Amino acid sequence: MNKKLSRLLEPNLQLYFFCLVLFSLAAIPFKPLLAFVEGCVTVALYIFFSRSNQKRRQGILQYIDNLTGSVDTASKSTLINSPLPIMVFRPDTGEVIWSNENFLQLAGVREHLFEIRVEDAVPEFQVQWLLEGKQECPERVLMNNRRFRVYGSLVRAKAKDGSQNLVATTYWVDTTEADALREKYDASRPVMAIFQVDNYDDLMKACADTQRSAILAQIDEKLNKWAEGTGLLLKTERDHYLFLFEEQYFDHFAAERFSILDTIREIRVNEGTHPTLSIGVGKDADTMAGLYKNAQLSLEMALSRGGDQAVVRNRLDFSFYGGRAKTTEKRTKVKSRVMANALGELMTDAQQIYIMGHSYADMDAVGAAAGLCCIARKRGKKAQIVLDLEKNAAGQMLSQLRKLPEYENTFVAPQEAFLRMQPGALLIVVDTNRPDGVESRQILEASSRVAVIDHHRRASSYIENAALNFHEPYASSASELVTELLGYLVEPTDLLHDEAIALLAGIVLDTKRFSLRTGGRTFEAAAYLRRAGADTADVQRLFQNDLTEIVTRYDIMRRAEIIHDNIALSTIPEDGVDRVAAAQAADELLTLKGVKASFVLSRSGTAVQMSARSLGDINVQVILEALGGGGNSTTAGGRIEDADISDVRDRLVQAIDDYLEK
Repeated sequence: MNKKLSRLLEPNLQLYFFCLVLFSLAAIPFKPLLAFVEGCVTVALYIFFSRSNQKRRQGILQYIDNLTGSVDTASKSTLINSPLPIMVFRPDTGEVIWSNENFLQLAGVREHLFEIRVEDAVPEFQVQWLLEGKQECPERVLMNNRRFRVYGSLVRAKAKDGSQNLVATTYWVDTTEADALREKYDASRPVMAIFQVDNYDDLMKACADTQRSAILAQIDEKLNKWAEGTGLLLKTERDHYLFLFEEQYFDHFAAERFSILDTIREIRVNEGTHPTLSIGVGKDADTMAGLYKNAQLSLEMALSRGGDQAVVRNRLDFSFYGGRAKTTEKRTKVKSRVMANALGELMTDAQQIYIMGHSYADMDAVGAAAGLCCIARKRGKKAQIVLDLEKNAAGQMLSQLRKLPEYENTFVAPQEAFLRMQPGALLIVVDTNRPDGVESRQILEASSRVAVIDHHRRASSYIENAALNFHEPYASSASELVTELLGYLVEPTDLLHDEAIALLAGIVLDTKRFSLRTGGRTFEAAAYLRRAGADTADVQRLFQNDLTEIVTRYDIMRRAEIIHDNIALSTIPEDGVDRVAAAQAADELLTLKGVKASFVLSRSGTAVQMSARSLGDINVQVILEALGGGGNSTTAGGRIEDADISDVRDRLVQAIDDYLEK
């Protein structure tokens, strides 16, 4: 009812004429003649306005038709006379439907382009991006020595038989000059490198006074020859060089994997002594200060990984070259004493102390944590060890420590530690330097004060901004480093018997019973622990296995295959293989005659575990880094989530091949 009333009251012609008819009817009883005249006038006006309205409507329709025709004409004219080359084709069949004159000139065809296919006109042009709904080709298209950015759209056109066909319209923008200018700019961007002779002091001690100048002259000559014609090389200190060059030369240096490393290593001072070089490269920075900072970070990374290698820091991450030579111990007790004093001050100031190792903690991580608990106890503090008591590789050692009254309520689960942690708590990370390798990354990210004690070579991702970073890649184990700290902070009598055993077990584990990665400091640490009461027989009992574990270990060895004549690889597709057994099998495979490195792959649910061992000639860390693993040159490991073990094996074999080729 309301709608009808609203329509009736709308100001239109029907309402006006309706009112006129009412007035005419109302006048009939009073003045019939007047009513007749009004009726005639009303009819005449209605006829006049109806015809006028019809003519106006026809005029508007004619205007719309003319405008639409003009738009179609303009569209056709734009396609034909467009300054951009245009090609229309069917992406499903590759048939060219039409192209304008500009595209004909680019393609080198003057006529009959519609009779050929797209791949004949532009051999390198792909059409998949159009079918995926994209409006721009992801790559530049090369045609007649010109480069083009191609835009396009896809529509459905109706054929004469009623079917619908896909039709693509592409617009070609010439970017040859712009690309050349951008490439010239990229090629001329500065790159900064810092060179350091790793063992400068050792070289000077190893040669006579009359030889020193000759050795340094050889190093300078080879560096200048290598850098000749590529950039500016300056000697800033006795063992440091600064190298500035353009980015156009970087690909050459990377392709040859910084051959200057091998060239410098070929210099012989005397039997068994030769110089080695570490290179830190900074690139992709907006300022020279940024380049220098990246170069310094790269050099620090190279030195922390053992030296004799080049590390490149770009805007996102690190790249590594070299690092395959055996490294010699370059540690001083001065650093250990400084680190011991700094750690003691951090513990004294902290209200809470948490100690955390890597996930699936082994004897080295637990032993190092036990040594730090002794230091905290000496300072009147109660340290807490963050550890998953269900998932670890040091069950027997943990059982012994948990029986001690000093270790009552010392071991806490990661979730519980996170809830207890207060602002300002000190977190000490042992036996790892990777954020994704710790027992609980949540605790690491929540800690404002972090100390790191580790012996593994630094990976591309590492714990940054640590208040204390005692990182020694030349040490055998984290337990060895903690034992050195104990020597400056506590007396041997302050160390509990089981703590000394735990520390010695950590050293024994990572040195494979003092057969690998041992130096003079390793035996000094072992002697300190022996004086503190550690018994080698007690340590030996910690490494005893039951019959099932031994059978599993030798089953893994039985499935091993030899690749490249000196590498043992064992793949276990069945789930449930103990991680410790896999690691022990990798150790045992090194006892095979002629084997220099061993790899064991095993399934753990949907993940694949990797264990790698080496006698030192092959750097297993570099190999496993290609698969996301890490460690050091002789002991490495990793875990790949949601992976098929056969695919991981193929990737590992490829990584081994790449390593041996380079």
